[in-house]
Amino acid sequence: MHKQYLMAPGPTPVPEAARLAMARQLIHHRGDGFREVMAKVRADLKWLFETDAEVLMLTSSGTGAFQAAITNFSSQGDTLVAIGGGKFGARWGDIGRAFSMNVVDVEVPWGEAVSPATLRDVLQQNPDTAMVTLTASETSTGVYHPVEELAKVVREHSEALFAVDGITAVGVHEMPMDRWELDILVSGSQKAFGIPPGLGFVAASERAWKVAEKSDHPRYYFDLRREQQRQKDDQTAFTPAISVVLAAREVLQMMRDEGREALLERHRINAEATRAGMAAMGLQLLASCPANSVTAARVPEQLSAPEVVRRMRQEHGITIAGGQAHLRESLIRIGHIGFFEASDIRMVLGALEAVLQELGLDIEVGAGMAAAQEVFLRR
Repeated sequence: MHKQYLMAPGPTPVPEAARLAMARQLIHHRGDGFREVMAKVRADLKWLFETDAEVLMLTSSGTGAFQAAITNFSSQGDTLVAIGGGKFGARWGDIGRAFSMNVVDVEVPWGEAVSPATLRDVLQQNPDTAMVTLTASETSTGVYHPVEELAKVVREHSEALFAVDGITAVGVHEMPMDRWELDILVSGSQKAFGIPPGLGFVAASERAWKVAEKSDHPRYYFDLRREQQRQKDDQTAFTPAISVVLAAREVLQMMRDEGREALLERHRINAEATRAGMAAMGLQLLASCPANSVTAARVPEQLSAPEVVRRMRQEHGITIAGGQAHLRESLIRIGHIGFFEASDIRMVLGALEAVLQELGLDIEVGAGMAAAQEVFLRR
């Protein structure tokens, strides 16, 4: 029997304070007690997103927040430029097509970040673009795209809204919504927030809300105009995931107590140590511009990535992620998003080294741990 550890890029481990909050007696979502919770969570979400805009909470997965962003801030037949490079970047385009939009896919090789020049060229070729979408931290490849530079390109070369999937970027990378002039920023509860799946977050600029007034997409549950009116009154339009909202209050306070700079720096150090450790074991890192949320690495050709994932879980109780689509057989992914410490990184690297050695890979004993330790000591 093994202790179980979540080291995938989501869902992530839930801190004790959040677990205890969810274990308490349920409160009614139309009472004063819940209003107090909503007021605190709303204020803390604005702090985390670095915005004066309302950060709306939806009882949904992050994909629900994607859909809400498209159906509220665009219209049928609009041109949507979807920056690819992985499964989740492509998802924006898939949703756009489902809602009768003219989708222009920007093909980006998996493992690479899109260049601002590429986006500029696409916008010049499609002057009617109404929305540009991006997954800031592409979880399927471990790539971080240059969000700030891309936002400037969108503003300088189009009238389009810039919609950013920050599901594995908010709370991990610098993502100041107002300062970078991001029109739409979405996130989800089961990543950096370290609480169970069930909440999607959507924030929108004043410019985006003006577009929403003309949107002709059909919607009911994901009508953000109605949701905004209710949440400004510390309520929700429909029954929320009450327990998860209570947990959100706890983790947002933990983030506040840690401080934004320290929060991002912890993620950066853990990511750098993980990358150093995996590279020292002879694994080839996939991302040319790596994210601080997850590290993706190719295993040597003679090994099976699914077998590595299976052994990590069965022999060590550690859940890491495999690759997706055409990378399923060759890629493993270790998550370091959420409330992780250096000891967690040391643990997963030690177990990974043992598994790789069992599978016949010639690794110097302790090589991965030593490389990671050097990163932690430099801190």
